Amino acid sequence: MVKQSNAWMAMPKKRWPLMVLALFSLSTVMVLFMRATSDCGNTGTKNFVADDQRDGQMHSIQLVDGAPNPLEFMKSKLVLMVSHELSLSGGPLLLMELAFLLRAVGSEVVWITNQKPVEPDEVIYSLKNKMLDRGVQVLPAKGEKAIDTALRADLVILNTAVAGKWLDAVLKEKVSRVLPKVLWWIHEMRGHYFKVEYVKHLPFVAGAMIDSHTTAEYWKNRTKERLGIKMPETYVVHLGNSKELMEVADDSVAKRILREHVRESLGVRNDDLLFAIINSVSRGKGQDLFLRSFYESLQLIQQKKLQVPKLHAVVVGSDMNAQTKFETELRKFVVEKKIQDCVHFVNKTLTVAPYLASIDVLVQNSQARGECFGRITIEAMAFRLPVLGTAAGGTMEIVINGSTGLLHPAGKEGVTPLANNIVKLATHVERRLTMGKKGYERVKERFLEHHMAHRIALVLKDVLRKAKSQG
Repeated sequence: MVKQSNAWMAMPKKRWPLMVLALFSLSTVMVLFMRATSDCGNTGTKNFVADDQRDGQMHSIQLVDGAPNPLEFMKSKLVLMVSHELSLSGGPLLLMELAFLLRAVGSEVVWITNQKPVEPDEVIYSLKNKMLDRGVQVLPAKGEKAIDTALRADLVILNTAVAGKWLDAVLKEKVSRVLPKVLWWIHEMRGHYFKVEYVKHLPFVAGAMIDSHTTAEYWKNRTKERLGIKMPETYVVHLGNSKELMEVADDSVAKRILREHVRESLGVRNDDLLFAIINSVSRGKGQDLFLRSFYESLQLIQQKKLQVPKLHAVVVGSDMNAQTKFETELRKFVVEKKIQDCVHFVNKTLTVAPYLASIDVLVQNSQARGECFGRITIEAMAFRLPVLGTAAGGTMEIVINGSTGLLHPAGKEGVTPLANNIVKLATHVERRLTMGKKGYERVKERFLEHHMAHRIALVLKDVLRKAKSQG
């Protein structure tokens, strides 16, 4: 039977403080830099990455501890956030994180979830209370209070393309009064989101914020060619790791404790090699192709009689309560190939830090156009892990091939290259460590919370300025 994990049940109380620190990392499991060698050249978009561009010149911005919070100007501003759902997927978690950053500087933040399941949901209950505890107001999606808040708000943030359905359904004839102060934060890369009923108001909002150049260019082209509409001013904003996650990543004692307990719960030894994929289990995230590559790597090691520690594949992001047809296929493959002893399925979780501390390599295997950005990628790099990623989407703006990780093609043609890359890292410990170190340095240089806060602050200032000029 394929192994499953509940990692924290038998933990000694004296170790709880460090564990609590780890468990408060807000991470995108289901789960948003410029390319190292060339300019992305995305005309029509504003690139708010590591530097601030003014009048054609680049002015480096150094943010240090004790420096003014770049979001301080949002104090007392009323911000309405509209999410299509409340879940452990990337979009809602990122919006929640921004809500907490704004609350920290004194913004009044109101949250609306446009669609909710009919039955009570423990995840929604937990996330809603997390927001309430941090001072975020939570309102029903419909009703006079929602409409009044939208009209009074200084800023309205729509999270994901699907959230666009809320505009007509709730605001109706008052939509035009709200559009000039809407910032639309888009994370989707899949084609079925390009529907007129979702994004017909997109050309009239103050701006769109997108997590990667690849996604921004994709939306620009698809909206023009498929829908005949024009994107508003678009801001490319790369994400950053939370302070909580970085504190764990930089704490060698905490990481050692986490590593020991997770590995013990999985039944693996300290010197075994763990290759993990941490995403919601779905075909688009490529868990099936990863397991095929993993199996192929075991065959290569056996055929070449290579001397390596025992390899394990860890799939974090399962749903033990509602296994999908796809996950059933994954488990069936594992049984058919008789690799149950080295493949482990772990339930979806908000706290990925324990698993990042326990593994040796992250696999980011998102398929088709790839991941918009892939927050888990920079989180893994913070833990000094090399990344094996698909050469698609925002992953190419994070991972430097051959330096911080290795890239392989998306699709079936990527199965053997990924298998070869698994073997490469399994047989070269020094290479793994060097890549992990370079990935960590890249995170410290570009992908921290204060970097993200500064980049988003530039966007919010611009949007507020436009809203005021049209008010």
